[in-house]
Amino acid sequence: MEIWINPACSKCASALSLLDEAGAAYTVRRYLEEPPTAQEIEDVLRRLGMQPWDIARLAEPAAAELGLTTWPRDESHRPRWIAALAAHPILIQRPIITADDGTAVVGRTPESVRSLLP
Repeated sequence: MEIWINPACSKCASALSLLDEAGAAYTVRRYLEEPPTAQEIEDVLRRLGMQPWDIARLAEPAAAELGLTTWPRDESHRPRWIAALAAHPILIQRPIITADDGTAVVGRTPESVRSLLP
Protein backbone atom coordinates (compact mmCIF):
# COMPACT_ATOMS: atom_id res chain seq x y z
CA MET A 1 0.00 0.00 0.00
CA GLU A 2 1.01 3.57 -0.57
CA ILE A 3 -0.54 6.56 1.20
CA TRP A 4 -0.21 10.12 -0.10
CA ILE A 5 -0.13 12.45 2.89
CA ASN A 6 0.40 15.99 4.01
CA PRO A 7 1.99 15.71 7.49
CA ALA A 8 0.02 18.78 8.65
CA CYS A 9 -3.33 17.10 7.84
CA SER A 10 -5.37 15.60 10.69
CA LYS A 11 -7.19 13.21 8.30
CA CYS A 12 -3.79 11.89 7.17
CA ALA A 13 -2.71 11.35 10.77
CA SER A 14 -5.95 9.47 11.48
CA ALA A 15 -5.48 7.27 8.42
CA LEU A 16 -1.90 6.46 9.41
CA SER A 17 -3.05 5.54 12.92
CA LEU A 18 -5.71 3.20 11.54
CA LEU A 19 -3.20 1.52 9.22
CA ASP A 20 -0.73 1.14 12.10
CA GLU A 21 -3.41 -0.30 14.41
CA ALA A 22 -4.25 -2.86 11.71
CA GLY A 23 -0.59 -3.76 11.24
CA ALA A 24 -0.80 -2.83 7.55
CA ALA A 25 2.38 -2.55 5.50
CA TYR A 26 2.51 0.75 3.64
CA THR A 27 4.79 3.35 2.14
CA VAL A 28 4.29 7.03 2.93
CA ARG A 29 4.52 9.56 0.14
CA ARG A 30 4.61 13.19 1.19
CA TYR A 31 3.00 14.32 -2.00
CA LEU A 32 3.73 18.03 -1.49
CA GLU A 33 7.46 17.23 -1.35
CA GLU A 34 7.30 14.51 -4.02
CA PRO A 35 4.43 15.63 -6.28
CA PRO A 36 2.73 13.03 -8.45
CA THR A 37 3.12 13.31 -12.19
CA ALA A 38 0.14 13.79 -14.46
CA GLN A 39 0.38 10.09 -15.35
CA GLU A 40 0.37 9.08 -11.68
CA ILE A 41 -2.72 11.24 -11.13
CA GLU A 42 -4.37 9.57 -14.13
CA ASP A 43 -3.54 6.14 -12.68
CA VAL A 44 -4.91 7.04 -9.24
CA LEU A 45 -8.09 8.50 -10.75
CA ARG A 46 -8.64 5.29 -12.71
CA ARG A 47 -8.18 3.23 -9.56
CA LEU A 48 -10.49 5.53 -7.60
CA GLY A 49 -13.11 5.57 -10.37
CA MET A 50 -13.18 9.36 -10.10
CA GLN A 51 -12.58 12.47 -12.17
CA PRO A 52 -9.92 15.07 -11.35
CA TRP A 53 -12.52 17.58 -10.15
CA ASP A 54 -13.72 14.95 -7.65
CA ILE A 55 -10.38 15.02 -5.82
CA ALA A 56 -9.70 18.77 -6.13
CA ARG A 57 -9.57 20.87 -2.97
CA LEU A 58 -11.52 23.89 -4.20
CA ALA A 59 -11.18 25.89 -0.97
CA GLU A 60 -7.40 26.15 -1.32
CA PRO A 61 -6.01 29.61 -2.23
CA ALA A 62 -4.35 28.06 -5.30
CA ALA A 63 -7.80 26.98 -6.54
CA ALA A 64 -9.04 30.55 -6.26
CA GLU A 65 -5.96 31.88 -8.05
CA LEU A 66 -6.58 29.47 -10.93
CA GLY A 67 -10.34 30.08 -10.97
CA LEU A 68 -10.83 26.34 -10.62
CA THR A 69 -14.45 26.59 -9.49
CA THR A 70 -15.38 28.05 -12.87
CA TRP A 71 -13.65 25.39 -14.97
CA PRO A 72 -15.94 23.07 -16.94
CA ARG A 73 -16.15 19.54 -15.61
CA ASP A 74 -16.22 17.48 -18.76
CA GLU A 75 -13.98 15.12 -20.69
CA SER A 76 -12.55 17.83 -22.94
CA HIS A 77 -11.29 19.78 -19.91
CA ARG A 78 -10.03 16.75 -17.98
CA PRO A 79 -6.37 17.21 -19.12
CA ARG A 80 -6.44 20.81 -17.88
CA TRP A 81 -7.63 19.67 -14.44
CA ILE A 82 -4.97 16.95 -14.26
CA ALA A 83 -2.25 19.42 -15.26
CA ALA A 84 -3.41 21.80 -12.51
CA LEU A 85 -3.31 19.02 -9.89
CA ALA A 86 0.18 18.00 -11.01
CA ALA A 87 1.43 21.60 -10.97
CA HIS A 88 -0.26 22.43 -7.64
CA PRO A 89 -0.37 19.23 -5.57
CA ILE A 90 -1.84 21.15 -2.60
CA LEU A 91 -5.08 20.93 -4.61
CA ILE A 92 -5.24 17.13 -4.30
CA GLN A 93 -7.55 15.64 -1.65
CA ARG A 94 -5.75 13.70 1.02
CA PRO A 95 -4.97 11.12 2.08
CA ILE A 96 -5.14 8.92 -0.98
CA ILE A 97 -4.37 5.27 -0.32
CA THR A 98 -3.56 2.84 -3.12
CA ALA A 99 -3.60 -0.87 -2.39
CA ASP A 100 -1.53 -3.59 -4.01
CA ASP A 101 -4.67 -5.18 -5.45
CA GLY A 102 -5.30 -2.14 -7.66
CA THR A 103 -7.96 -0.50 -5.50
CA ALA A 104 -7.70 2.97 -4.01
CA VAL A 105 -9.63 5.29 -1.71
CA VAL A 106 -9.59 8.87 -0.56
CA GLY A 107 -9.11 8.02 3.11
CA ARG A 108 -10.93 10.92 4.72
CA THR A 109 -13.10 8.65 6.88
CA PRO A 110 -12.18 5.66 9.03
CA GLU A 111 -14.60 3.54 6.96
CA SER A 112 -12.82 4.33 3.69
CA VAL A 113 -9.42 3.48 5.19
CA ARG A 114 -10.74 0.22 6.68
CA SER A 115 -12.24 -0.74 3.32
CA LEU A 116 -8.71 -1.45 2.05
CA LEU A 117 -7.73 -3.63 4.97
CA PRO A 118 -8.01 -7.42 4.79
